[in-house]
Amino acid sequence: MSELLATLNLPSPPQPPTPHASVRVPESLLSTPPRPLDIAVTGASGLVGRALVAALTARGHTVRALSRRATPGGDAPRVRSVTYVPDDARSVGAAIDGADAVVNLAGHGLFDGRWTAARMALIRSSRVDGTKALVDAMRGLARKPSALVSASAVGFYGPLDPDRTVDEAAGPGDDFLAEVCRAWEAEATKAEALGVRVAVPRLGVVLSKDGGALKQMALPFKLFAGGPVGNGRQVMSWIHRDDLVAMIVAMVEDPRWRGVYNATAPFPTSNKAFGKALGHALHRPSFLPTPGLALRVVLGKVASLVTTGQRVLPSAAQALGFTFRFPKAEDALAEIYRA
Repeated sequence: MSELLATLNLPSPPQPPTPHASVRVPESLLSTPPRPLDIAVTGASGLVGRALVAALTARGHTVRALSRRATPGGDAPRVRSVTYVPDDARSVGAAIDGADAVVNLAGHGLFDGRWTAARMALIRSSRVDGTKALVDAMRGLARKPSALVSASAVGFYGPLDPDRTVDEAAGPGDDFLAEVCRAWEAEATKAEALGVRVAVPRLGVVLSKDGGALKQMALPFKLFAGGPVGNGRQVMSWIHRDDLVAMIVAMVEDPRWRGVYNATAPFPTSNKAFGKALGHALHRPSFLPTPGLALRVVLGKVASLVTTGQRVLPSAAQALGFTFRFPKAEDALAEIYRA
């Protein structure tokens, strides 16, 4: 399956990282924060979680890395691995008790297989039920965290026409992922009634050389077989992992961050233009298309994630003065493959 997904420019299921994997921390995050915090992170072993944990500890914070299973190899400096049951409020409460802030990144992988009814239920429950248990756990704590940063996704907006542009003021879509994101965010915002500040980053496609979608998207290009998916007009809203980590750190540390924020670069790009930029960064051609019909036949409903898209702008983050190091895809890809 992973070979097929790679050929079709799609990511295969992520592999568990080594506990002490080296992650480059952006220089902007090496300064001293206002005060050191004790931060619980769900999904700490994922592509974003690993980089976030490295950035938080580099800034002097301590991190509780929450996981279903014990991490082999022990804890890294300033990091304590904590096992818990994500949908059990009592277990979650024990794991986060005393934490100053919680970052919730957990969720079952969207590309881990065909979207059968059972897999779609798992995609939903791992996000919605897990976040509900997290907030229920906070409700029972004598000392609640001051902040909850709970991930969502630009799937909230549903598939959009390539010529339509949206920001945080836009309403939700009506497909499966939009419904999941609405319910996911609704559970997170319930923490506000407990006096917890809630910030919700709606993630676009996260770009990093360490894994995720880009690693698999790049493989066909490396084999001189890369190109657009379908007609290539669908718009990709993306973000460099360094910018996403910087945004999440700001959400944790800065009380001005409250509500929903599009975690996407300010210049979305068409699938065709992204393929051209990726080919340029890899010094490879980018003209062999992957037919959308072939994706739908092989992958079923999950194919809609790459045959449709959204043009999403980060208006709320920019209004707070957030500056993107990598606003354009060609610059992001050049940095990733130069590093």
